[in-house]
Amino acid sequence: MDKRATTEPEFLQLFRPDDATLRDELAQGLLAPAATVAPKFLYDELGSRLFDAITALPEYYPTRTEAAILERHGAAIAAACGSGRPLVDLGAGNCCKAAGLFGLLAPVQYVAVDISVAFVRQALGCLHRDWPTLPMLGLGMDFSTSLVLPDAVAPGPRTLFYPGSSIGNFTPAQALAFLRQARAACAGGRLLIGVDLVKPTPVLEAAYDDALGVTAAFNLNLLRHVNRLLGADFDARRWAHVALFDPAESRIEMHLAARGAQTVRWAGGARAFDDGERIHTENSYKYRRADFEALLRDAGFGAVCAWTDERDWFAVFVAEA
Repeated sequence: MDKRATTEPEFLQLFRPDDATLRDELAQGLLAPAATVAPKFLYDELGSRLFDAITALPEYYPTRTEAAILERHGAAIAAACGSGRPLVDLGAGNCCKAAGLFGLLAPVQYVAVDISVAFVRQALGCLHRDWPTLPMLGLGMDFSTSLVLPDAVAPGPRTLFYPGSSIGNFTPAQALAFLRQARAACAGGRLLIGVDLVKPTPVLEAAYDDALGVTAAFNLNLLRHVNRLLGADFDARRWAHVALFDPAESRIEMHLAARGAQTVRWAGGARAFDDGERIHTENSYKYRRADFEALLRDAGFGAVCAWTDERDWFAVFVAEA
């Protein structure tokens, strides 16, 4: 019997959240002249489940459009990526997107990266039953701040997979810095990345403000998460979800707007909000294909290939590191 068939997935937790640091970060954001909370605080356990629900909504085109591109052009994408390399899945979540590529990319190791290995533990257990000879590693790290992979990740040229247009959560300057780290992490290999493209404003805004209100619940749940972490007393019923496209910045913005004047308190601090005053919770930058190709080149990548859907709503890029 192949020895690897009996090897269980391994797990390595590098990110250790410091409660005091998180509380300071939240308090500083809430006390800023224009209040803000980082989008990572959207993803507690309930937030992650709500986001999974969002991806199934008719208005939320990115997930199914990206999946269709990967399915339709899978052979060409695999040829551009190369096979037989470690596959590092950034923001792996339920691991479904990467698993769909195993047959094409024939990875020698699958590395599921998320901020907590708890998010991927169950998924890797299921994957292991279907791919028992594939070594798997669940890696808990905050790659948005540092993308230095540990020695547990197989050496040599790697394929970095960053789907879902999560790159859009970075400002263009932050995206450039991240892509430079990504190039170093997959030197000699490839970056496989999904990018949401500019499209009509009504389509964009509907994707972030669906008729059922699932995205609103996702955004409002952030306040409950802040209450738990900071000991604050936000009343989610007194806040409204706002999503809008800023064409000058080429980004969707998500905010929470106060329903009436109110004061929010927490241990050691408080913030008074006027009626309608907002807390900025997320950006999602949208790119033109040529602009993102230029960003990849600025980050030091070489040859770039790209595939889009028939409406040019979304693009999948493979960049040579």
